[in-house]
Amino acid sequence: MRTDKPILLPWRPTVQRTASSVLLAAFFAVGVAHAAMYRWVDSNGRVHYSDTLPPTYQKSGAAEMNKQGTVIKRTQSEAERQAEAARQAELAHVRAEQAKQAQLDRALTQTYTTEAEIDLARDRALEYHKLAIKSAEARSEAVKATLADLRARIARIKENGRTPGDNVLAQLRQSERELEELQRTIQKNQEAMLTVRARYDADKQRFRELTGKP
Repeated sequence: MRTDKPILLPWRPTVQRTASSVLLAAFFAVGVAHAAMYRWVDSNGRVHYSDTLPPTYQKSGAAEMNKQGTVIKRTQSEAERQAEAARQAELAHVRAEQAKQAQLDRALTQTYTTEAEIDLARDRALEYHKLAIKSAEARSEAVKATLADLRARIARIKENGRTPGDNVLAQLRQSERELEELQRTIQKNQEAMLTVRARYDADKQRFRELTGKP
């Protein structure tokens, strides 16, 4: 009696194909599960949802969401980027000013040990300007005397019906210019003295704050 034997097909390729199909399906499912949508606003202020972003999102900004509608990433708008850049620039400026102040504070406490030393340094700085003012004032008196003499000479020449010569007129103009320059020098050094006093007063105040001395 003949017994029919079942036909046995090679099992290995079938198993491989089945496993590959499962892996591909799993990979596809993961890809779909993580596919993102985007929320963006156009130039007219209308809100849009799509699976791709248009070029305009660089200006208006966009939010990337998963399939559940949860925002997972947000792109700043151009205005927001500019505001953030301005904020970072301001923070950098503040940090630079703080570092500069810290450097000045170290120099102040390393240069002086008492307020009397600050007063002494102030007086030395003022002395330069005092001498400059004294010298300019002395020269101004001499120039004023010269001007008075020249004007008197010109007046006498005119009284005699003559015209003052070019030489005497040139001397007059030169002396007038010199006097004006001397007056500017005096004013400049007077203003500098005010600045010096204000700077050293500020140094004394800051020295008290740093050292805790009244």
